[in-house]
Amino acid sequence: MQDAPIQPLVVWRLMDGKPGHESQTLGLVNALKRLAAEQGFAEPRCIDMPLGDYPYTLWDWLFKRFRPGFLQPRPDFIIGAGHRTHWPMLCARRSVGGKAIALMSPTLPSWCFDWVVAPAHDGLTGRNVIVTQGVLNAMQPAAVKRPGYTVVMVGGVSKHFLWDDTQVLAQLEQIMARHPQVRLTDSRRTPAALRTTLAARWPVEYQPWEQCPPGWLASELAIAENAWVTEDSVSMIYEALTAGCAVGLVGLQRPEGKPGRLVRGVEGLLKNGLLCKHPGALVSQTINRTVLAEARRVAYVIWGTRT
Repeated sequence: MQDAPIQPLVVWRLMDGKPGHESQTLGLVNALKRLAAEQGFAEPRCIDMPLGDYPYTLWDWLFKRFRPGFLQPRPDFIIGAGHRTHWPMLCARRSVGGKAIALMSPTLPSWCFDWVVAPAHDGLTGRNVIVTQGVLNAMQPAAVKRPGYTVVMVGGVSKHFLWDDTQVLAQLEQIMARHPQVRLTDSRRTPAALRTTLAARWPVEYQPWEQCPPGWLASELAIAENAWVTEDSVSMIYEALTAGCAVGLVGLQRPEGKPGRLVRGVEGLLKNGLLCKHPGALVSQTINRTVLAEARRVAYVIWGTRT
């Protein structure tokens, strides 16, 4: 084991204010911290940098302008997710150095960045591209799962699927009857009529999304043995897999035509036996139980390139 360095690794985490993007960058930062502890190094220092409304452009890059970095320690890694972080990442790297790591396929050419972490369904390739199953997230399984405990997550209207309250409710009836230890939650996209039905049908088990305290879902998935997710909620599917749950799908009909890239990614998980699509089944007994650890895998790759 090597001696811990005097100065820890410094990570700049650029934040555009979108929870989904910030979950991705947090997942990678936390994975780097766990990896440093395993390797016997000092914990990396993460500096969160909200970007605000300033529109970074090519001119900022040319003149080496990056406002949030003023008087901050120089970074080893600059991490961002979402198109609003792309120019700021490049401006920060040109201004103070460090490696720029874009999560998800960028709007700028991938060669502009040191690393691009892109989900397989984006179809991006290249020497500096790390392909992952789904986008990164900050989920982690608990040391001990609660046997039989199940979390059910209901999404809503999506351009990739044809939403039908009756169809969804029929599947939920089977799932709720099969799993006695269960919590049920919804999302911003869940139709109001269905939310009313959920509250009336399962008043004890139902947790409306707006009443979930910060971190509630992550803590629930961490201890849950099973998770059921409506097929439209792709990010929730990958988060449940990362949390170590056995994951089943609440199926939805699809519009005519070729399925989109997100749908094809879920189809790949089904084909590989990582998901179940039978609401009357005990999902933990019907799939190949696999815990996704994509943030950890990405952390290993970029850790080896630190200076």
